[in-house]
Amino acid sequence: MSFVIGVARLILTGIVALLLVLLVVAFEGCTVGPKYIRPTAPTTATYKEEAPAAFKESDQWQPAKPGDQASHGKWWEIFGDPQLNQLEEQVASSNQTLKVAEARFREARAAIRFNRAAQFPTISTSPSASYVKAPDYSPNSPAKIREASTGDFELPIDLSYEMDLWGRVRRSVAAAREEAQATAADYETAKLSLEAELALDYFELRSADAQKQLLDNTVKAYTDNLQLTLGRFKGGVAPRSDVAQAQTQLDTTTVQNTDVTVQRAQFEHAIAILMGKPPADFSRAAAPLNNQPPSIPIGLPSDLLQMVR
Repeated sequence: MSFVIGVARLILTGIVALLLVLLVVAFEGCTVGPKYIRPTAPTTATYKEEAPAAFKESDQWQPAKPGDQASHGKWWEIFGDPQLNQLEEQVASSNQTLKVAEARFREARAAIRFNRAAQFPTISTSPSASYVKAPDYSPNSPAKIREASTGDFELPIDLSYEMDLWGRVRRSVAAAREEAQATAADYETAKLSLEAELALDYFELRSADAQKQLLDNTVKAYTDNLQLTLGRFKGGVAPRSDVAQAQTQLDTTTVQNTDVTVQRAQFEHAIAILMGKPPADFSRAAAPLNNQPPSIPIGLPSDLLQMVR
């Protein structure tokens, strides 16, 4: 009998151990997704048994350190233009595209808090209070019987907690955190792009002012030249071809002046749109570009390539 009991105990112990192993395997199999591991680039050469330890030109290169999620500061101040500084300050608060990017960033940050809340217990309550007063007179007797009242107050509390056995909550929090990081980089990239576009349009506007000033002076000079040539032609000193040439020069320069005026209006409208204003409500007085470009230190262009990918 003891032998049978021992065998039964041994079988029961084996069954319990097998159930525990199956339970652990089931838990591992139900985990939500494996942890992401960045795939390694193949380094083995096609026609060689061993891959090289490094490229032979590696001593001339430096690892890139992108910083597209970092703020780049007021970089436009190096140009020393007060009007440009004033316009750039209004981009962050007025541009609609940048507002959309900023709203997406705040949405991603809120998603982190929303998914992280599932890691903690949930406590809820629904208090209620009631008051019932008995009537002063009975329906069957006119005499006053009694004055009575009852009151009830309930405060139920519910506590619930979901164990993250499958890793669903952890994975959702990690995904939301990565999404917020990518959204922050998108916001800073959009901000830098809009600021750069505004600076480019501003300098194109000032360049158009300088061209228009030059063309205005040229039109005036060609007009005087045409009047002088007409006087010489009437006096018999200059041939008719000189008059035609002077008229052609004046007409060509006038057309160029008109084209520059149209281009200036286009740049002015582009600046207004970048600032979130209707083009009809924005204007800038003509001011020819006469600023000296800032000195660019050696190595800055390569650093800028690392800042924005």
